[in-house]
Amino acid sequence: MSGPSQPKVTNEEWSDQRVLSFLCLEPARGISADYHALEAAYRHMRATDFERFLKFFSEAGRNLDARDPRGRTLWDVISAHRHGTAFIEARQKQD
Repeated sequence: MSGPSQPKVTNEEWSDQRVLSFLCLEPARGISADYHALEAAYRHMRATDFERFLKFFSEAGRNLDARDPRGRTLWDVISAHRHGTAFIEARQKQD
């Protein structure tokens, strides 16, 4: 949460190390580790950083089409989001 002592930062530069740290996130029980990492990256990164993350994710042999417990890919979920288009376009560049 941002406030007077911690102003919100929106155009912060993300280092490769910070982007790569999302590959190590541990999911809750019953959640695919790949889906969890993708979803967390989507929720926390700008589209440009997310595109870099997807490159690292793919190079690590991770599953870009991992599914949540309801059987949906991240791309299924974010296709209905107002700002999801740039993230879906980043995914399409990985094919």
